[in-house]
Amino acid sequence: MKKYRRAYIIVLDSYGIGQAPDAAEFGDGECHTLQTIVRSTQYNTPNMKRLGLFNIEGVECGEKELAPIGAYGRLQERSRGKDTTIGHWEIAGIVSETPLPTYPEGFPADVIARLEKALGRKIICNKPYSGTKVIEDYGQEHERTGALIVYTSADSVLQIAAHENIVPPEKLYEYCRIARSVMTGQHSVGRIIARPFEGKYPDYERTPRRHDFSMQPPAETMLDALQGKDFATIGIGKISDIFAARGIGRHIGINGNTDGMDKAIATLDDDFCGLCFVNLVDFDMKYGHRRDIDGYAHAATLFDRQLAVFMDKMHDDDVLMITADHGCDPGAPGTDHTREYVPFLAYGRGIRAGVNLGTRSSFADIAATVTDMFGVELATKGKSFRKDIEK
Repeated sequence: MKKYRRAYIIVLDSYGIGQAPDAAEFGDGECHTLQTIVRSTQYNTPNMKRLGLFNIEGVECGEKELAPIGAYGRLQERSRGKDTTIGHWEIAGIVSETPLPTYPEGFPADVIARLEKALGRKIICNKPYSGTKVIEDYGQEHERTGALIVYTSADSVLQIAAHENIVPPEKLYEYCRIARSVMTGQHSVGRIIARPFEGKYPDYERTPRRHDFSMQPPAETMLDALQGKDFATIGIGKISDIFAARGIGRHIGINGNTDGMDKAIATLDDDFCGLCFVNLVDFDMKYGHRRDIDGYAHAATLFDRQLAVFMDKMHDDDVLMITADHGCDPGAPGTDHTREYVPFLAYGRGIRAGVNLGTRSSFADIAATVTDMFGVELATKGKSFRKDIEK
C-alpha cells in the first residue's frame, strides 16, 4: 500500500455543484452554486480547472480541462440534512439518518422558559433571522434591558447575540455552555453559537469572537480513528467547533478564508504525519447566505490563487483533497443552504491524474479513503476509492 505522510482536506464551505436528486425534500428548487458564481465577472479559478473541477459529472458550466492533473468526482450527501455539522460529520465518516431538529417558527415556549431560568436573563427575538439584521432590529432593546437575543436559522442552531459592553465574550461563552446543557434530547441542536457584537446603533458590527458549541459526534470519526493510532490531527478554522474538539490534536483559529489558507500553507513547513482538516467559512457566511454572487465569485478567485501556492509547496508524500459540506447558491431564493452535490478534487505526487470518480453515494467516502491511506480502521458506510486514485 502506498504510504502517505500527510493528508489535507480543504472544505470550501457551501461550494455546491448542482441540485441533488432529493433537493425538493429539503425545500429547494433549482440550485447550482458553482453555475451561479461562474457567471460573475469576478470568477476565475484556473487551478481548480486544472484539477478537473469542470470535468466533474453533471457540471455543465465552465470550460473542461483537456488533461486534468487531479482526480475528480462529485459526492451526494446520504445524511438527512444540508447544514455544516451534518455535512462535516459525513465527510468524517458518519451518515446521519435522522435530521437534527430545526425551528422554523422559533423555539417552543417551554424551551425558552427553561433557557431563561438557566441563564438568569430574559430572551428576546426567538425567530429565524439573518445574523446582521437581528442585531439591527433587536440590538437597542438588548442594550436597554440586558435581555439576550436568541435566534435560529434554517440550520439546526441556537444563536445567542449580545453586545460586548453588556455581556463580555467569556460570559457569553458561559451562557452558550449552559444553553448546550439545556438543549438535549429532542432539542439537541447541532450547534449553539455565540454571536458577540459591538458598536452603536445603527452601526452595530459582529466581532470575530464568534464561538460554536457543537454536540458531540454520535459515532467515531476519522479524526478519532487517526488520533487513536497516534497520527497528528490538525483542525484549521471551525473544524474543532464542529467536532466539539473531539479528535483534534491541534486547533488553529483563523480570521477569514485568506488567513485560513495562509495558515494551511504554513503547516506545509511543519513536521507532522497525519491529517490537516481545513474549513473556509467565508463562502457560506459572508456570501452564500447574503446572496452576494460577485462576493462569492471573488472569494473563489482569491482561494484559487492561494491554491497555486499550496500545490507548489506540497511534499512528495502529501495528498490534497478539496470538497464542500453542502450548497448555498447565492442565486437561489431566500437565504438558506441548498441541497446540492459537492465537488471532490484530489492532487498529489502519488495521485493519478485524470481519474474520473463519477458520482459517489456519500461524503463518507472521503473518510473511508483517508483512513485507508493511513492503514487505520474506521466503521463507516463510506467506501474507499484509494485504489482508484493511487498511482
